[in-house]
Amino acid sequence: MSLLQVSNLVVEFPHRRGTLRAIDDISFEIEPGEILGVVGESGAGKSLTGAAIIGLLEPPGCIAGGEIRLEGQRIDNLGHEAMRHIRGRRIGAIFQDPLTSLNPLYTVGRQLIETIRTHLPVSESEARQRAIGLLTDTGISAAEQRLDHFPHQFSGGMRQRVVIALALAAEPKLIVADEPTTALDVSIQAQIIELLKSICKERGAAVMLITHDMGVIAETCDRVAVMYAGRVAEIGPVHEVIHQPAHPYTAGLMASIPDMEVDRDRLNQIDGAMPRLNAIPRGCAYNPRCPRSFDRCMVERPDLMNAGATHAACWLQATPGASAAHGAAA
Repeated sequence: MSLLQVSNLVVEFPHRRGTLRAIDDISFEIEPGEILGVVGESGAGKSLTGAAIIGLLEPPGCIAGGEIRLEGQRIDNLGHEAMRHIRGRRIGAIFQDPLTSLNPLYTVGRQLIETIRTHLPVSESEARQRAIGLLTDTGISAAEQRLDHFPHQFSGGMRQRVVIALALAAEPKLIVADEPTTALDVSIQAQIIELLKSICKERGAAVMLITHDMGVIAETCDRVAVMYAGRVAEIGPVHEVIHQPAHPYTAGLMASIPDMEVDRDRLNQIDGAMPRLNAIPRGCAYNPRCPRSFDRCMVERPDLMNAGATHAACWLQATPGASAAHGAAA
């Protein structure tokens, strides 16, 4: 059984002029020990999907349809207190800015120990030893001394390690990591990525890694879901999605990544911008920007369909000879 199952998820924001649909009928699964990358431009719905899973949607945003199941248990309809317990115990969260996750008035040790004792039946001294172990495991040296330091006494990279330790405190099955490396410089990014990968391998935890950085996805993930305008445009094994993209949007993202072996004056770009929630076009939401759109794309919205090694929401995959065209494009 999948660790996480998201089925036909819809997230809406009601307002005085109507209702804006920010996440529109998306479905995916994450297996135990797997790292699923979720990628797309700003406004694609990546972070909202993560917030819906961990029960932290900002009002007036709400789940208006679909289901979220963790180890078979439905969690999208739970009350605040029940979800709060699951969020610490069975789902850990890592956010882009570690300062939003850490209380500046308390030592990191107090915050770790408090989290551990909230979710696990251990004594104060056992919790302290566990906290020291977590800091050590996440690469913080002299953990016993650093336990009594405040967040401002850590560098950005070290603070993110503390946040990862905090997310792991109650040994969750799933970690939702929302842009965990964006605020860090490149060398520290690589260390955090390696840390996430080793956590999955050693602890058997699954990770949903939300990012806009395809380099991070390529280095870290087993599978990747590419989002566009609140929907999944393509999903599949990371190697296939990167090297043989089936959706024109995915192909555009891949083509815009600099290639150190090719000498060119300008990078490729996707013309236009992500549509606003109140102006999502009819048919395929990507059709105004798509170089391969045709009549059906303008009037009918595609669902995910088989595209060889991946699944893509693109009518090119439903036309005769689509797979041959896909191979030629790759």
